[in-house]
Amino acid sequence: MTQKDIDRIDRKIMDLLQQDARITNQALADRVALSPSACLRRVRDLEERGFITGYRAQIAVDRIRNVLIVMAQISFERHTLNDFGAFDDCIAGMPEIVESCRVSGLYDYMLRAVVDDMQEWKRLMVVMLNGGFGVEKIVSHFLMDEMKSFSGYQLTSNPTTASRQPARKREAPQPLAAATMVR
Repeated sequence: MTQKDIDRIDRKIMDLLQQDARITNQALADRVALSPSACLRRVRDLEERGFITGYRAQIAVDRIRNVLIVMAQISFERHTLNDFGAFDDCIAGMPEIVESCRVSGLYDYMLRAVVDDMQEWKRLMVVMLNGGFGVEKIVSHFLMDEMKSFSGYQLTSNPTTASRQPARKREAPQPLAAATMVR
């Protein structure tokens, strides 16, 4: 699908839904200047065509239970699709791994894991290192503070958007703890 498949109104609908997925159809229609039925048709069409892939609540898991959030960089000895596929299947079955991306550069994967403690993270690392996937190295970074959470994608390539955002006063950055485990 290309950019030409969606118009300005579709982009506005998706932008508003990213900001508030619980917005009523009536309120959404009012914001994009459509009738409620036309707006709902567009939303359903965007869903059917795969532009809108789901709706989720953002949960503050650290307010529910104590957690250790780990950002991990994974390196493989070999770069074969079989190894990557087997690794993908393995981590898909690990509920602690909440995000996984295959990336270019010095590392092959970036993972985000939410675990109870360091012992649980060590257990997961052992599974990944000794699972026969060809994992060579895992570099772990432990989240200290989240300075900017994901709040949706920028749907237009307007370079002036960043300049309109007010500067946020930040505290001095805290160093991240890092650990490396090599097989």
